Amino acid sequence: MLEKDTLKEFLAAVERLDAGFANLPAYEQAIPGRERIAEVLSQAAARLHDNYPYFHPLYAGQMLKPPHPMARLAYALAMWINPNNHALDGGRASSALEKEAVGELAAMFGWKNHLGHLCSGGTVANLEALWVAGRMHPGKKIVASEQGHYTHARISGVLQLEFEAIASDRHGRMDLDALERRVKRGDIGTVVASIGTTATGSIDRLPEILAMREKHGFRIHADAAYGGYFTLAENLSATARKAYDRLREVDSIVVDPHKHGLQPYGCGCVIFRDPAAGQYYKHDSPYTYFSSGDLHLGEISLECSRPGAAAVALWATQKLLPLVRGGEFAQGLAQSREAALALYRSLKNDPRWIVAFEPELDIVIYAPLAADARSISQLSQKVFTEAAARGLHLALAELPSKFSSEAAPKVEWNAERITCLRSVLMKPEHLDWVPRIFAMLGQALEASRASAAGTT
Repeated sequence: MLEKDTLKEFLAAVERLDAGFANLPAYEQAIPGRERIAEVLSQAAARLHDNYPYFHPLYAGQMLKPPHPMARLAYALAMWINPNNHALDGGRASSALEKEAVGELAAMFGWKNHLGHLCSGGTVANLEALWVAGRMHPGKKIVASEQGHYTHARISGVLQLEFEAIASDRHGRMDLDALERRVKRGDIGTVVASIGTTATGSIDRLPEILAMREKHGFRIHADAAYGGYFTLAENLSATARKAYDRLREVDSIVVDPHKHGLQPYGCGCVIFRDPAAGQYYKHDSPYTYFSSGDLHLGEISLECSRPGAAAVALWATQKLLPLVRGGEFAQGLAQSREAALALYRSLKNDPRWIVAFEPELDIVIYAPLAADARSISQLSQKVFTEAAARGLHLALAELPSKFSSEAAPKVEWNAERITCLRSVLMKPEHLDWVPRIFAMLGQALEASRASAAGTT
């Protein structure tokens, strides 16, 4: 099942890379343990069997998407050199490729002039964005939706910035009335707008938040770690499209290439609209080495050593699949969203299921119908287990009951939160597999109900 056909292209690329150093004097490289490499590598392959099949369409659980072969191969190719994208001495070529790749990401959001870099993932990217926000608005608070990623509160604690969560509406978006009431107090420095929450894929209403900024003067950081690439998709809802079309107006954006960007972990990216944000990174370390007067990436990053291989992989993938609307990459995103809509429609038309709301991206939240909220949670757990036994891997999410109460008014909502099923259909191939996934869900549900009733 694993893709292996591109290995021949990889071997040819290694030879091409090696030829670039042919002028060096010959030497014999020491490889400790060379005689046991095959044995230990085989053991590692065997140990890796203990994983869910993340690469297969029947894995429809968490945000796990296989990297493109181009990314795998380019990353591995760079590892023959192992460049460090801190200072130019450590990664001249890979630093240049990082700047080009990040420039293409910025252009995807409509920014030509910008400041940005890659980092280990969305957590560090958000940390850097909030660190700059805190320095630009010292003493003021950070706010984000209660459905925003938990890392915003955690990062604010690390940075010793005050943080408050804003209530969400029944669609998992930041409640605009609650936000308006809060920012009127005048002590909010930054509002984090989630462009695709990790739980439900919900998109905060950016145009309205931008309008509030005009009145109250706060900074807007867009956490688009999950949903950022969907700006290229052409089948978004009208409200989602309006949010994406205004992204160029925010102050900073985080996007994770290791989610929808087809990259290996870890590869996140933080981008600032105003390059002047670089002033906050200034340092005068006496031991940082410079071989060029040009700005190096270590001067605009909180992290020091960073893998140049991640930049090479991202650059190569974007050269193969450009970040343009209507392109092959964008079509894959549209297929993922269509897969989510197809599963949503199938579940909504089946009286055995409750579907919270129509997905805005490619994440579907649903639960089996039962008499009351507690029974729904118990049945969701059983369906999760039964589905896994059949080879279909889902995820569980504990969410506010208000997300589902309107869709099932006859249920006794005797708990504020319920355990739901969550499917992230982030592979384009999921679109063809939705009928099979839906059928397997039905089988798992019937088996769960039979088990609960004590029948066979």
